[in-house]
Amino acid sequence: MPWDWSAAELDRLQILLSEKGILEGPITARRIGDGHSNLTYLVESADGRVVVRRPPPPPIPPGANDMLREARIMAALADSPVPVPEILATADAGEVLDVPLYAMSFSAGPVVTGAMPPPLDTPAQRRSVGESLVDTLVALHAVDWQAVGLGTLGRPEGFNARHLARMRRLIADENGDSPAEFAEIDGWLEANTPTESGATLVHADFRIGNVVLAPDLPGRVDAVLDWELCTIGDPLLDVGYLAATTPVPGRAPNPTAELGISMLEEGFPSREEMLARYGERSGRDLSGLSWYLVLALWKLGVLYEYSRRRVLDGIGDPYYADAELVRRFLADARAVMDSAATVP
Repeated sequence: MPWDWSAAELDRLQILLSEKGILEGPITARRIGDGHSNLTYLVESADGRVVVRRPPPPPIPPGANDMLREARIMAALADSPVPVPEILATADAGEVLDVPLYAMSFSAGPVVTGAMPPPLDTPAQRRSVGESLVDTLVALHAVDWQAVGLGTLGRPEGFNARHLARMRRLIADENGDSPAEFAEIDGWLEANTPTESGATLVHADFRIGNVVLAPDLPGRVDAVLDWELCTIGDPLLDVGYLAATTPVPGRAPNPTAELGISMLEEGFPSREEMLARYGERSGRDLSGLSWYLVLALWKLGVLYEYSRRRVLDGIGDPYYADAELVRRFLADARAVMDSAATVP
């Protein structure tokens, strides 16, 4: 049964928000967003609204769904060129719920997965949104992560090989081997692992469905959401992931690209145009991006397979139950491998 707030939990949340001077009076909470990991709620009272995030119901994998870490990252970026919600309050496990949570400011614009809504539904505004998406990623990768207090967030040296090994462990057998359907891609990634292209903040889930767009013109990113996977690592990880989750005309989208199907509407920059803009604005060499694109697709397959197994164990989100979702990611990864060193 899906988790929901009890009356006692809402009372404790109301006390927290009142003590922090955020909201006064009785509150309501309803789930928002289409995410399948952390749970996000719009919390409202007569004098305003905020957004509250909490982890999914347990069991939670070790090191995953760290709400207070996510809040710390957004707070550190508050004065940076990267648009993020304002962190208003945090609560440790036991204060409001049996898990940590945080409250952040509400962004009034749309989170777009299907059709672009008015007034953004013109070719010129779609292009503006796509360009802003790329420019926001460039801005993130330019943040001085040590100066904003995030120097302990991750270890950039050897990041690529370590990240590959860490993800593999999620679905490996007792001998450390990947399932047969993953093995060829896994071996290719390991054999071709590049030296890191640099060390920056990496969002690790940067796609159109994880940003709030401004409600007015011009079309632009107003807030970047879902920082739970953020770390210090190779910036091309984000670029490959953005490419992997951008639908391409004439091709069946993989399950995550399907959540950004609005990017196929007239005026939105193509994947090639977005990559070219990133390369020009960041000055980074994207000639070896194929490895990062394959990694992103393989990694999504790994995460979906891990989540599928949780469903089989009776503890996961039913969305992941269909093994065909995994196969679609792996098929895309093999297609990129077959195309050698260029992003199709």
